[in-house]
Amino acid sequence: MMSTHLTEHRDRGRNLRKSVPRSSHGDWAPSVDRPDPVDLIESQNADRVGWLVPIRRVRMVETPFTFYRGSAKIMACDLAAAQSPDLQVQLCGDAHLSNFGVFASPERRLLFDLNDFDETLPGPFDWDVKRLAASLVIAAEDRGWDRATGRGLAIESTKAYRESMASFAEQSWLKTWYSKVPVDDLLALAKTQGASKKQVKRGKRFIRKAKSKDHLQAAKGLIEFDNDRFRFKSEPPLLIPLRDIPLDVAPDELRDSVRKDFADYRSSMGDDVARLLDRYDLVDIAMKVVGVGSVGTRCMIALLVGRGPNDILLLQIKEASQSVLEEYLPPSRYEESGQRVVEGQRLMQAASDIFLGWSRSSRSGHHYYWRQLKDWKGSVDVAKSSEEALMRYGKLCGLILARAHAVSGDPAAISGYLGKGHVFDEAMGEFAVRYARQNREDHAAFAAAIEDGRLEAAELPA
Repeated sequence: MMSTHLTEHRDRGRNLRKSVPRSSHGDWAPSVDRPDPVDLIESQNADRVGWLVPIRRVRMVETPFTFYRGSAKIMACDLAAAQSPDLQVQLCGDAHLSNFGVFASPERRLLFDLNDFDETLPGPFDWDVKRLAASLVIAAEDRGWDRATGRGLAIESTKAYRESMASFAEQSWLKTWYSKVPVDDLLALAKTQGASKKQVKRGKRFIRKAKSKDHLQAAKGLIEFDNDRFRFKSEPPLLIPLRDIPLDVAPDELRDSVRKDFADYRSSMGDDVARLLDRYDLVDIAMKVVGVGSVGTRCMIALLVGRGPNDILLLQIKEASQSVLEEYLPPSRYEESGQRVVEGQRLMQAASDIFLGWSRSSRSGHHYYWRQLKDWKGSVDVAKSSEEALMRYGKLCGLILARAHAVSGDPAAISGYLGKGHVFDEAMGEFAVRYARQNREDHAAFAAAIEDGRLEAAELPA
């Protein structure tokens, strides 16, 4: 028997269809006063490291999908101009396909979940769903598949989100909170659903590869032993130890600043993890270029050594600036942008890195969040996925996104709005096709600005 509480919340969601019909989401068109997309992208570079910005541009211009990965600000502007139902959740803010992946839980299980929270902020649930749906169409088009295929992928992913949300609406809060997607369980499920031996073998190989991508494997490619001490290699422009960076202050002074930041970061941890960190010595720091849209932000890695060469901890220190969503939604409740990222991640992920924390630079005032550089990391190569594989992956991402929204929002109200039919699914398919078209045009404008010399793009080493 359905509880009165559940009925009331579902009715609230259904009533919101009157002000924002589900089918209306598919009617998206750019606003007449839409800002220039190139200007929006370039506006983010004002406070970035200048000599890294050309690397960001060359990574973004590669394909429409890589451009989409770096254009969360453009989409936030577009979504803010459209109507959304008043159903608030903790948004990822950048929920495209490549921001899902596998990683180790503190219990040493390999989980599949969202893995990027730089833009996280409370907001309307449909913003994340639209970001995910559009990424499926754009990925399909990058593969050369027809529009109908991309639309179908977006519809199936949204359907998985809708059906998962309905399931979460029926569960207790605790059951939803404890829900996880272990990769081993996915493999077992694939076997029961008739996956071929070749597909199962490929899945096992993916798990082995992900588990091999730990801090020790990362260390082999990043550090060297010199003068009886470990230190980071120098591989400019993508990996540059602080000792090699020309600065207006001496490198030693900057290193001292980072050490003070480390103390600030340590204070954001629980006492148990802080005690663990105390067993390691911070021996070197380097700047490391990461991602696509993040390039140009101040990203560093820290090398910590414990009992010897097999007791190494690598931490990533990533700048946390204001979320691109904050220009269009209420600002974060947290004064520290690093804390905004960390708290959003802890809320949305089923399990988070024990070394997740934040700091503010004592030298520059910039905000950062800290985490392990690698801990059983793995991701699906979207550019090499078959249509069947991308369909399964998109549905899994829809499930994961629903779980993340259910723990922070009102799953019964969201489910009530979405309903049992395919109206919302079809609308998301149409929205995704339309937005993919706009993304192609924006990418072409960005590429033209580089080609005609208005914007400088770097040539990266092979």
